Amino acid sequence: MTIYEALEAAYPEMVEWRRYLHRHPELSYGETATAAFVAGKLRSWGLEVREQAGGGHGLVAVLRGARKGPTVALRADMDALPIQDEKGCDYASVVPGVMHACGHDAHTSTLLAVARTMSEHADLLRGQVMFVFQPAEETTPGGALGLIEEGLLDQVDVMYGIHLWTPFEVGTAACKPGPAMAAADEFVIEIRGKGGHGGLPHEAVDSVFVASQLVVNLQSIVSRSADPTEPCVVSVGSIHSGTTFNVIAETAVLKGTVRTFDKELRNKVRQRLETIVEQTCLMNGASYELDYKMGYPPVINAAEEAERFARAAPRTFGMERTKRSPLIMAGEDYAYYLEKVPGCFMFVGAGNPAKGIVHPHHHPKFDIDERSMLYAAQLFVDMTLDYMKTAEGTFSDM
Repeated sequence: MTIYEALEAAYPEMVEWRRYLHRHPELSYGETATAAFVAGKLRSWGLEVREQAGGGHGLVAVLRGARKGPTVALRADMDALPIQDEKGCDYASVVPGVMHACGHDAHTSTLLAVARTMSEHADLLRGQVMFVFQPAEETTPGGALGLIEEGLLDQVDVMYGIHLWTPFEVGTAACKPGPAMAAADEFVIEIRGKGGHGGLPHEAVDSVFVASQLVVNLQSIVSRSADPTEPCVVSVGSIHSGTTFNVIAETAVLKGTVRTFDKELRNKVRQRLETIVEQTCLMNGASYELDYKMGYPPVINAAEEAERFARAAPRTFGMERTKRSPLIMAGEDYAYYLEKVPGCFMFVGAGNPAKGIVHPHHHPKFDIDERSMLYAAQLFVDMTLDYMKTAEGTFSDM
């Protein structure tokens, strides 16, 4: 049985694992049962496993091949989101207010299948494979940093990650060289005015009025301060103020996000935002407090590894269904790995309108076409074997 036939045979178990994890999701830094489930599987297949990695519930397993060669790291994330599952299927989350709304349950199940199948075909490996099951991707600063600080990447030559992506149709794959996913920053602005009677606005400083101006003024950053050829997003996602109809609110809190790909533009947007907040509050007689957090950096794929994807992926997907990814404004802490070692982050289509699988990531009815897991597993194998074959000449036999 070839390694690809073995992956096909493992598909029913991938589905079983994914549905178990989907029923029992755990939030960032609380992936206790998930990590125990994964560690138990890995050890049953004879893999070396390090638990509690990265200061949390991370797991790192190592598989040594038949001959000396490079170390290839493969990563999956394990955490869920604080969202109520609204699906009616039998594998819907049983944990109130928590669900896998981004596919991390499927990422984990995919990498488990790859680990088992590679352990059964270790004779094909010219080097070693490190299977990284990462906690806390869904929160800042993210679980990747803790793993890196512990030295995860010290002996790694290349690293690959895959995201199952419902905006892309199942049976397709996409990647691109250079910037691929955006830097994801966040801000909280607390405006402090002066409360008063709704019928006597001249005696108050209306924080709602100031907040409304800020929402409009902040949009000028994209339309008038950013190069129109550079992707940039400034979004205010939340405003909270006031308690009743006839009272001018003393405080208002705005929360939002900034998404960019370019480092210089990222810094410029922050500076402009700080200036606009300061001047808008000043002209209205309000004070403020701004908390601006620089989140994940942009995901920047190594050109050589994106080229490898374009060469290796057609084995599974075919040339016509191997795509160049568009820029994606979502953020990913996988970016931290790519700041340290070469690699790439790839997308495997998981949407299927014919099955009603059309909801975006982080939606209460999010689901995937589970066949995407098999495609992703095959892509992990394709990339790993291709890299080992290319690098083989630089390593002598053991």
